[in-house]
This record gives sequence, structure tokens and C-alpha cells, in this order.
Amino acid sequence: MVVIRLSRGGSKNRPYFNVVVADSRNRRDGRFIERVGFYNPLATEGTEGLRIAMDRVSHWHDKGAQMSDTVARLVKKAGAAAKV
Repeated sequence: MVVIRLSRGGSKNRPYFNVVVADSRNRRDGRFIERVGFYNPLATEGTEGLRIAMDRVSHWHDKGAQMSDTVARLVKKAGAAAKV
């Protein structure tokens, strides 16, 4: 099954996440099909903390990819921010 999930990067105590489309059998930080965005939970004021390519997420979701709970929350947040 294909999933849209977070892949952790960054250093210790400084997390940085890529939003990736991957096969569910692959490891969390392992091989992925496509990178569709990023999320930086420690982004300071004035820097971009979240960017998601909504067209690519909807493309993969239409093909049957399942979103993780966290990614679904981030997509909802990014969609709301795009409308403003």
C-alpha cells in the first residue's frame, strides 16, 4: 500500500520532517517515491514552517494513497492557509 507520511530529518533535538509518498513496507526514513513537502515544527517567526504541494497530494490520494493522521492534519492546515 502507498502512504503519505512524515520522514524525519535534522539533528538531535532539532527535528525536521519531509512529507513523502512511500510504500508502507519501507522504513520511516528509507526509500520513498516522491517528496511532496516539508514541515519544520521549530520554525521561527518569519520563516516558512510548512509547505505542501497540494496538487501532488491530491494526485496520490486519488490513486489510493492513505495519509497518516499527522499528515492529514498538516494538509488541512496548509489548505486553510492557502485560502487566506
